[in-house]
Amino acid sequence: MKPIPLILDCDPGVDDAVALALAFGARERLDLLGITTTAGNVELAKTTRNACLIRQIMGREDVPVHAGLSKPLSREPIIADDFHGPEGLGDYPTSPPSLGPQSTDAISFLIQTIEAAAADTISLAVTGPLTNIACLIQQAPDTARRLRQIVLMGGARREGGNITASAEYNIYADPEAADIVFKSGCNIVAFGLDATHQVRGTSAWVEAIARLNTPGAKLVADMLAFSNALPANLMDTSDPDQPATGAPLHDPCVIAYLLAPEAFSLRPCRIDVETESTLTRGHTAVEFRKAVAGAFNASWVSKANPEAVLSFLLRYLA
Repeated sequence: MKPIPLILDCDPGVDDAVALALAFGARERLDLLGITTTAGNVELAKTTRNACLIRQIMGREDVPVHAGLSKPLSREPIIADDFHGPEGLGDYPTSPPSLGPQSTDAISFLIQTIEAAAADTISLAVTGPLTNIACLIQQAPDTARRLRQIVLMGGARREGGNITASAEYNIYADPEAADIVFKSGCNIVAFGLDATHQVRGTSAWVEAIARLNTPGAKLVADMLAFSNALPANLMDTSDPDQPATGAPLHDPCVIAYLLAPEAFSLRPCRIDVETESTLTRGHTAVEFRKAVAGAFNASWVSKANPEAVLSFLLRYLA
């Protein structure tokens, strides 16, 4: 099978780190053209350093890293270091990587790379706020529509939000950017909390990954253990009287989908993003009824196979 040409836009971040490690490790299946970074879980300088550091740990310094935008389109940054640690990688020791990012900025890299390839060939995975992607669409809308697909982690419907009662972090952090992306006419697959909460990094997963005893596996096991110990992840959000079975693996689901789309169930829908209300900022209105929606603009992942995600981690971190 020919590797999938892929660009990964991210804000590492603990679960982004797991997604990055999986994408770097799956070199036989993913032709990773580049990594672009944005501010999100921590500020841009740290997300970019973290991407370069994970690249080094995974022995993939052949893949360029390009820094993107340092703040949302029209709002102040919302940093999530309470969930990701002050450096963005939990308790994992950080140090300057041996190779830093390229001089070309993320938006220029995206435009140049997409335009140089045949239309409908490059997939774009997005695991952070959609700021870079909205900027791409604003600057070069026809170029963005040349993408084969945008597979993103963001939004919530049935599960409610993880930063407010109705908003998931990536959309809440830059709702205007998300609104632009969902209205772009691009082919979009959206992993909201409804799907990612089905994939949990249980203690058994952590132990199995740690036993691989590779640098990438150690990184991922540390990320999962850190997430599992966070107070917010110690209880089941759907039943507060029950202990959680492990922290959700939000971002790795995006990479697992690219490797095995058959492991997930999708429903065509229309997604609209709330940008005006203070109370429901970043809420994603996901409508499955065509008569109400008028026109669909995305596919919503409704069901995920957690064992498929684990199997890829065990395979590509070994």
